[in-house]
Amino acid sequence: MTDAPNGAQDQGPSLNALAQYTKDLSFENPNAPRSLGPQEQSPNISISVNVNATPLSDTDFEVELTLEGRAGEAPNVLFSFELVYCGIFRLQNIPQDSMHAVVMIECPRLLFPFARQIVADAVRGGGFPPLFIDPIDFAALYRQRSQSQQTQ
Repeated sequence: MTDAPNGAQDQGPSLNALAQYTKDLSFENPNAPRSLGPQEQSPNISISVNVNATPLSDTDFEVELTLEGRAGEAPNVLFSFELVYCGIFRLQNIPQDSMHAVVMIECPRLLFPFARQIVADAVRGGGFPPLFIDPIDFAALYRQRSQSQQTQ
């Protein structure tokens, strides 16, 4: 046991999810019931991902993971969705120069499996096979976003 003032132990870095919630969810099946029948070919599926964070205090952040997708091309869109899934995270004992990367990489990585399941359930509820989005490399997205901001 180490001798620390007031019995405090040296604490290592920590990341805690305090809450998770769906902030916005939209699913559209604009051509139903026609879109539910057999299709001549597999639809093109496009998905976009965005991450934003809002500081709530020195240690707490709201992180928004936005997933938007569409199957098919206009005017024959089979379905489209938008999900904004959020978490409140507390970061403690993390060096200041690492905070932004932790918030923008590790927090959405923790949110993603839950958001993925919500999308799969919404698509299945719309009458289609569940859409399981492939895992996302949030570190690569972070690097890409940082590079595009530096060139601007």
